[in-house]
Amino acid sequence: MKIALTKLSTKNLATLAQRIISNIQSGKYPVISNHPLIATLQTSYTEYDLVYTKQIYSGKGKDIATADHQRDVAYTNLKAFLNGYRKLSSAPNYQSAEDLYSVFKTFGLDSDRLSYSSQTAQMKKLIEALETPENLQKISVLSLDVAFMEMKTKHEAFETLFADQAEANADLRNMTSASAIRKDLEKNLKTYLNLLTAMKDVPDWKLLYSDTNERVKAAKNSEVKKKEEKPV
Repeated sequence: MKIALTKLSTKNLATLAQRIISNIQSGKYPVISNHPLIATLQTSYTEYDLVYTKQIYSGKGKDIATADHQRDVAYTNLKAFLNGYRKLSSAPNYQSAEDLYSVFKTFGLDSDRLSYSSQTAQMKKLIEALETPENLQKISVLSLDVAFMEMKTKHEAFETLFADQAEANADLRNMTSASAIRKDLEKNLKTYLNLLTAMKDVPDWKLLYSDTNERVKAAKNSEVKKKEEKPV
């Protein structure tokens, strides 16, 4: 029974281990049911199953980028409105637009081009400044309450996602290395397969060997099929 476990994909390795363990637990083969190796194999598979689909990072990157884009749009739209309105000296309350635009200028007019962390710091200060009673009154007379609230809400949504990502990434880094867990599972699977190979001619072991060998062949065939289907 030959198979290069190191060449199996993470998914196929997990599938092979799960099928072998299920076969052992089926009760069809009493000869192996109480073997001490089984508990070790089960433990290494359980650990592998917990992490083999996880990425190095939390996978929230796309959501973070989307939230940041939405924050940028809300920020840019409000800034653009104020910049245009303040230039219309004949328009009512144009001075309020000028004053609010000056608040934006105080914290930089390119916050949407900064790094996540830098933008967050600038946006926090900007929102705090705009929330003073005097500036809220100016926002109100310009009927920009909804636009300002949208910018604030989008910023807070980004902050929530960013904090979740930081926490998830920290948790993943604290987990045992997925590569180390994989090596452990490979080692225990190999030991088990070697045991069956050594006992394959012994009564009560023959059928177990044959049954397991079919599962091993299926795993190898899955890898071959995967390679054939891979686009050039």
